[in-house]
Amino acid sequence: MRERVALYPGTFDPVTNGHLDIIGRAARLVDRLVVGVAMNAGKGPLFDLADRVELVQMECRPIAAQTGATIEVRPFAKLLINFAQEVGAQMIVRGLRAVTDFDYEFAMAGMNYRLAREIQTVFLMASERHQFISSKLVKEVAMLGGDIASFVPAATLARMHAHSHRLD
Repeated sequence: MRERVALYPGTFDPVTNGHLDIIGRAARLVDRLVVGVAMNAGKGPLFDLADRVELVQMECRPIAAQTGATIEVRPFAKLLINFAQEVGAQMIVRGLRAVTDFDYEFAMAGMNYRLAREIQTVFLMASERHQFISSKLVKEVAMLGGDIASFVPAATLARMHAHSHRLD
C-alpha cells in the first residue's frame, strides 16, 4: 500500500497554536506529514529560517508522539508544487480561518492543480478557538507589549521573549 504523504507549508513566523492544531489534525489523516517552512524573506520574518525550522520541529515532537504519524520539518525556497513533488506529497494541506483565507487559497489550489493534477489541496477549517490567530497579528500584539501566551506554544513564547529587542 502506498504511503499517504501530505505537505503543510507556511512561513511559521512564529509557529502558533493555530498552526499546531492544523498539524495535529493533518497528522491523523496521513502516514507522513511534511511541514514545509518557507523562506519567504519578503514577509520580513522575525525569526530566520533555521530558527523557524527548529521551533516547528520542537513543537511537532509531541504531536508526532501522540498521533503516531511521522512529521518531518523541512525548509524550502522554491515553487510550492515543486517542493510537494520533491517530498512525494499527494496532497497539500491548508488551514482556513475566514472567508478572506478562502479567496486566496482557492486561487492557489486552482493554480497548483493546473501545475500538478496528481496533487490535491485539502482544506482544514481552523478550530473555533484558533480562527482569529495569525502569525502577523501575534507579532503585532507582541510588538505593542500585549500578552501572546495563549496564541503560541511555550517554547515559541520563550524564544519570542528572547528576541524581544527585535520587536521594539
